[in-house]
Amino acid sequence: MNAFADWLFVVVWAVALVATFIPVVPAGFVIVGMAFLHELLVGFGEISLPIWIALAVLTVLSSLVDNIAGALGARHFGGSRQGVWGAFLGGILGIFVLPPLGLFLMPFVGAYVGELVAGRSAENALRGAWGAVLGLLGGLAGKFLIHLLMGILVIQAIF
Repeated sequence: MNAFADWLFVVVWAVALVATFIPVVPAGFVIVGMAFLHELLVGFGEISLPIWIALAVLTVLSSLVDNIAGALGARHFGGSRQGVWGAFLGGILGIFVLPPLGLFLMPFVGAYVGELVAGRSAENALRGAWGAVLGLLGGLAGKFLIHLLMGILVIQAIF
């Protein structure tokens, strides 16, 4: 059962890494949930308490980094809260519109529309949209690295 549980974790972790780039998928929680399932299958003997604490902290951090990076990117380029929300909603819409290109194009469109709704000129809306998208992409990169680290911690413990 150990080999099955070990490789099941690795496969689901790899899927969760890819899912990091889909805005509505809580990949960090999937990784922690899979680590818990792994331990359930093998009798709770391979992942230590410090690793569980690290996984909990990293899961919270991965949720925060996404939101903070989007806001910081928008603020740095003069964007508004509406631009950040537009980028987030555009990312969700991008799942369904022109996948996978929509995942990268629609946040920009959403941020631009959000900036226009906020009363910005077309030029300022473009700048704010660019900032919001760069922030969101930075947040995604940060989340990916955190999820990568989470999986490495678990894999070191179980193999």
